[in-house]
Amino acid sequence: MPKGTHSILVMTLQEFVQNIAEQFDDTDSSLFTPETDFQQFEEWGSLTALSIIAFVKMNYGKKITALDIRSCNSIQELYEFVENL
Repeated sequence: MPKGTHSILVMTLQEFVQNIAEQFDDTDSSLFTPETDFQQFEEWGSLTALSIIAFVKMNYGKKITALDIRSCNSIQELYEFVENL
């Protein structure tokens, strides 16, 4: 693979949910479903948002912003947003 390129991953909604859960160190992963409003967790903050931004960039090769994340009310909405970029 040429330097500077990323392998773009295709993942299911369930895999996306699991990956978002991994960005939260102190929140039980069993609390995460497609309908979860992840921004309501006590752990949610700018560092978690940055982790999600990096996750999307590395796995999808797409750039999202904190504003994009804030506009999504559930993990499924974020998944659909990223998929449709």
